Amino acid sequence: MQNEIIVSGFGGQGVLFGGQLLAYTAMDLDQHVTWIPSYGPEMRGGTANCTVIISEEEIGSPLVKRPKAVIAMNLPSLNKYEPLLKPEGVMIINTSMVDRAVQRNDIVTVALPANEIAEQLGNSKGTNMVMLGALLAKLPVFPLEALVESMKAHTPKRNQQFIPGNVKTLQAGFEFAQ
Repeated sequence: MQNEIIVSGFGGQGVLFGGQLLAYTAMDLDQHVTWIPSYGPEMRGGTANCTVIISEEEIGSPLVKRPKAVIAMNLPSLNKYEPLLKPEGVMIINTSMVDRAVQRNDIVTVALPANEIAEQLGNSKGTNMVMLGALLAKLPVFPLEALVESMKAHTPKRNQQFIPGNVKTLQAGFEFAQ
């Protein structure tokens, strides 16, 4: 089975790191994976997205026209990817940054105030982890624990102190989406 996932938002929201973490986890589980980042020239505040494909078999092409899942961290991301999502696909929406409802009724939607959840847990930069947790609750490409183990294995030593906060926010997003 192949899962195409797009993570999208503003630069600085951890969009690329979230997709990279999905890719690392898939590799650690001996799955085939592609990760393609895309971002504007601005370091923070510009648009950023990445495409992750996770598969048990060889991946024919890294391009995705109709993703199975989308994490929309902001309104422009929802506007761009809602029409492209496959029917019965999964849309995870950050209502802290999105002020409209999903228009489609043929997809699974989780709308959660990810910024507020992360801030309540004392991890204001953990919004991307809240969203990843919610995604894994609705599209279980691998167990949440596998993502946590990959985070520990692939986080540079200088950032290891952020892992406990990221684990809390992952779990909170997962529980919210269940």
